[in-house]
Amino acid sequence: MTPLTPSTRRRLQQLPQLSSVWEGDRRTLMPEIAETLDADDMQGDCILWVDGVEEVVRAMDVVPSETGSEAIVRTLLRAMENPHSGSARPGRPQRILVRDRELQFFLRGVLQGLDIAVEYVAELPIIDEIFYGLQDAARQRPPSLPPDYASAVLKAAAEIWQDAPWENLDEEKIFAVELNYGDVGTLYISILGLMGMEFGVLMYRSIESLKQFRQQVIAAEDSPRDLQQAFLQQDCLFLTFDPADEEFLDNGNGLIELHSEELGEVRLEALGEMSEMIPTFGNLHPLEGMRSVLYDEEAIAVLLTLQALHKFFGQHLDRLSPETFPALTKSYRLPDPKNPKAKVSVKVSTLPDVAAELAEMSGSDPSDYMDYLNSLEVLEDDSEPVPVLLDDLVPKDAMYSLGAIPTTLIETLRLRVSHHQPGPAPLPAKASEFPVIMIQTSRPKANELLTEIQAFGGVKGISFNPGEDPSSQSRYDLAILHTNDGKMHLLGEFRDRDPVHLAARRKWDQRCKKTKGQCGLVVAMGLTGKSRGNPALQHMLGFFEARSLSSEEVGLGTLQLLPGLFDEL
Repeated sequence: MTPLTPSTRRRLQQLPQLSSVWEGDRRTLMPEIAETLDADDMQGDCILWVDGVEEVVRAMDVVPSETGSEAIVRTLLRAMENPHSGSARPGRPQRILVRDRELQFFLRGVLQGLDIAVEYVAELPIIDEIFYGLQDAARQRPPSLPPDYASAVLKAAAEIWQDAPWENLDEEKIFAVELNYGDVGTLYISILGLMGMEFGVLMYRSIESLKQFRQQVIAAEDSPRDLQQAFLQQDCLFLTFDPADEEFLDNGNGLIELHSEELGEVRLEALGEMSEMIPTFGNLHPLEGMRSVLYDEEAIAVLLTLQALHKFFGQHLDRLSPETFPALTKSYRLPDPKNPKAKVSVKVSTLPDVAAELAEMSGSDPSDYMDYLNSLEVLEDDSEPVPVLLDDLVPKDAMYSLGAIPTTLIETLRLRVSHHQPGPAPLPAKASEFPVIMIQTSRPKANELLTEIQAFGGVKGISFNPGEDPSSQSRYDLAILHTNDGKMHLLGEFRDRDPVHLAARRKWDQRCKKTKGQCGLVVAMGLTGKSRGNPALQHMLGFFEARSLSSEEVGLGTLQLLPGLFDEL
């Protein structure tokens, strides 16, 4: 047992002793309780310290289950010096009650000299009441889909996955689905997934909301705060497809828990490196935020929309592509979800004028997509596969980010930096921004990094690849640097569902299309001071121009975190 330092003990002794009895405990935090707390990432044990007299929570923390009793002491010290409740004042309790003998003896040793009695009791009524309340709240949470429509909606989602419209369409190709059912008139559809980042269907309640979101994303440039704000300003229903894992299947999610049979019948077998996909439904609204629950009327609207799109894709999808999007309209008679004997008329239309407006808004040209694909050279068949991803190139304290440099500054940057690698081809004249990954660290570490890259023969390309950490079941989008000696190095990792990163990745892909598959790595100094996170030209020491490599041509599959390295599953 590590004792408190003398200075900490003296500091705690100076706190007033309160005439109160505190309860303390650690309990396993069930996933459904974490959802009640709006803390989906919380896993492990919850540590609580409660004032039994005032009946207020003084401190709470969530730690991994394997964390030792020291975490309980850390939370206790915070409860004394910086109580969570605004009405509670700092101080030491007279008595502490715990329900674990081992914890009792541990705390007695740690708290020696603080005049705090540590006692064992069989039950902790205040903490029990708090957790019972959280469990009741979890049980009252609605399922992700209404039970009456869950099976049909899941089946419709499976059909959309099999249609795979993202293989033909980018998100600027907009459809109108006229429902005129209940309060829902027309939904405007955008398809996600052409770049392989996130697959799904966005169903905007108005064309104005769709255009506003695009305008805000463009105006936000690379500002995380502005991108987050733009994301939350959307007014739409959504369906996304996420890789299934054991945590998702076992975490008490309402969709799985209440409708496991229906889900099992329509489990989505993915193509390529993904073996299973799970549909996620929800709602975005400026006043409501994001909600991963659909209520009856919303589920009906989503069901009719997906069914109509499935029929439309079956007839016309092969005629559509990023550069070909003609005006098409088709009406369908679908079963009324509320009355299967009745029919509902639903009309699906392409909106080529809106697609052209969005393309102009973003400054893209539909032909860029095919040019971008044609610019990617497939790796030679006899190239030696390297499944190991090294994580020892970028300094641990370095900052990394996705961004862009105006093409008007490219020539100046080439001349200023001490290390420059020319690009594989001249930049297209219409490209206004050059996509880069920025690595910022101290000057000595930046120079060391540049020396290492030169020793590896320079940069061959940059790619993004899915990765996962089996210990936490977390999934990431990994930025990978490919050097000319055939090795791969981790540049940075991003949460795969982070809306800010998703928006940044879309802009990266759009910029790469305009540069015909060219991108770059910038190494900069200035990790502290005003230049931190925003280096000027004089702080940039290295500029490597290279190719943007697609995950398909690299062919790694999902990378799994192992001790000290990433290895292929």
